Amino acid sequence: MNAVSHVPVDVDQATLVGRVWLPGPNGGPGTVVVREGMVFDISAYAPTMADLLDQDDCVGFVRGVAGNPIGPVTELVRKSLDRTPESMYPVLCAPCDLQAVKASGVTFIISLLERLIEERAGGDARQAQVIRDSLQQSIGADLSSVRPGSDSARQLKRELVRRGEWSQYLEVAIGPDAEIFSKAPPMASVGLGERIGLHPDSRWNNPEPEIVLAVDSRGRARGAALGNDVNLRDIEGRSALLLGRAKDNNGSCAIGPFIRLFDERYTLDSVRQAEVSLLIEGLDGFRLEAVSHMNLISRDPLDLINQACGDHHQYPDGFMLFLGTMFSPVQDREISGAGFTHHLGDLVTISSPLLGALVNEVQLSTKIPRWTFGVRALYRNLGARGLLSG
Repeated sequence: MNAVSHVPVDVDQATLVGRVWLPGPNGGPGTVVVREGMVFDISAYAPTMADLLDQDDCVGFVRGVAGNPIGPVTELVRKSLDRTPESMYPVLCAPCDLQAVKASGVTFIISLLERLIEERAGGDARQAQVIRDSLQQSIGADLSSVRPGSDSARQLKRELVRRGEWSQYLEVAIGPDAEIFSKAPPMASVGLGERIGLHPDSRWNNPEPEIVLAVDSRGRARGAALGNDVNLRDIEGRSALLLGRAKDNNGSCAIGPFIRLFDERYTLDSVRQAEVSLLIEGLDGFRLEAVSHMNLISRDPLDLINQACGDHHQYPDGFMLFLGTMFSPVQDREISGAGFTHHLGDLVTISSPLLGALVNEVQLSTKIPRWTFGVRALYRNLGARGLLSG
């Protein structure tokens, strides 16, 4: 794979920050910035990404600090993709650390229909196509132009209730309140080149390619990254109360390769107009390609931030917020009409021109490396390296 394709097409103008695992006896995670194609460790100035994003002018801050050179960004990406457990080279981690990882659900109408299918199928993929055809005929057209929380949405709800078509997923799709759920604890996300995990009980699952906002402790959106909100359709389809089991497992959250900070060239409007591409390549020769168009999102990113935090809920270490996906995994792979499900060994590439590409291999959550480096381990490590004195 061409390493350059995994960074933004305008990498020389992008303000990219991230986290790197520095090997060796005195190693550990370091915060980094990319400048002129080179990666610099700036941990001495911002030991955590939460510290970096909380700077009043985080763009000016990372542009102004010197840092210690690590090497070319292309080499760092290549080593991250080719990583081995014994690697003696720096590799990328997920770019977040102390932040809670939150996710927005059902923010695209097409993904709403798939949630309704899961619910009505009770997690049985074999029933998917029949239910999909029925829903398209009964309510598909009604939902196409409804703005969540509007008068027309309330009128549609009354009509769907009358027809017996209402659902908890419709409530969060067109009602006033968004679905915001906890995707992963701090320090649990994986980064570029690491393996993502499926719970071994799942037989119907898929990736969810999304843009992830990096939000600071004051609720300000500071930048964006790519993410994979790994989804277990059968488990959530059995009951929405199993959302935690379906969404939060070892390796079920991937973010990276970097956070691109908002600056004079890249803004929240860039996110609103972005296209997010998905490529799945299986060991069996299976190939699936899809694209999410962010301009079709039903709730604005700022609205989702405001629903996640404010007077009702604070995040003193900031948070990462998945914005949702329009990816509709209907291409059959096993059972006719059942749509897509992962096979072990699938290579998932999520990309967007201004953010680069996030690549991960699919395995079982019970077979990939266990999550052992949490918040306490991070602070023990930073303290031992003398990075907490400030």
